[in-house]
Amino acid sequence: MAENPLEQFVLLAKTAKGAAAVELIKQALEAPGVYVFGELLDMPNIQDLEKNPTTQPVYKLLQLFAFGTYKEYVNMEVGQLPELGTAPLRKLRMLSVATLAESEKLLPYSTLQNELGLESVRDVEDLIIEGIACGVMSGKLDQKLKHFEVEFVIGRDIRQSDFPSIISILSSWCETCDSMLSSIETQAERLNDDKATKIRQKQELESAMSDLKTLFKNSSADGEDPDSRLDRGRDSGANADRGGGHGGSASPRTSQISGVQRNK
Repeated sequence: MAENPLEQFVLLAKTAKGAAAVELIKQALEAPGVYVFGELLDMPNIQDLEKNPTTQPVYKLLQLFAFGTYKEYVNMEVGQLPELGTAPLRKLRMLSVATLAESEKLLPYSTLQNELGLESVRDVEDLIIEGIACGVMSGKLDQKLKHFEVEFVIGRDIRQSDFPSIISILSSWCETCDSMLSSIETQAERLNDDKATKIRQKQELESAMSDLKTLFKNSSADGEDPDSRLDRGRDSGANADRGGGHGGSASPRTSQISGVQRNK
């Protein structure tokens, strides 16, 4: 299968006109793997079909597959659109699930039955299983809670009338992003300023400590610290006290010793 299954029909539409263009649309609606039709709608030969009352219903049918749903199809007046065979009708139902999933991620079986015109829960589950196999959607079937939990659906074609609202939404989103970016930049600047302040304070503290160390070294230029000086002062005082006590008692003892020697 080609990367873009619609491409072959777009190429053929360059030369197909009138009845050939009508047949080309029918083939595209029945072709497996073709679920978007915007490029085909934009082809001049296809757009010419809208101008002819005979071919206009087929052109409107192509528009329905591009933008519409199964419920819109059944609500059309008889004769406004051609009748659909089994394959394109099933495709339209799957595309309708994709449209419903744009607004709800949990699709109750009852809603799907009503929107898709299916008679039973089994029919709903079979359609979803087929849609998952075709790559139109993915998700989980919950038989207990009776709903389909959507994880993914293909994007459908966009009407020209939808572009202004899409542009408005995207513009609002861009403004929100700009506001968030500005806020982040402001916070980053504040954090950088705080970091710079802490670095400066650390440098100032280290400088002050270095100055104190230099001051202490200069005050002890002789190599002695204050404790050594105090100890030396204490030792000097003690030696002075011992010297004074010995000189006062030496004479009497010497006299006595001398006297004894003389008596002998």
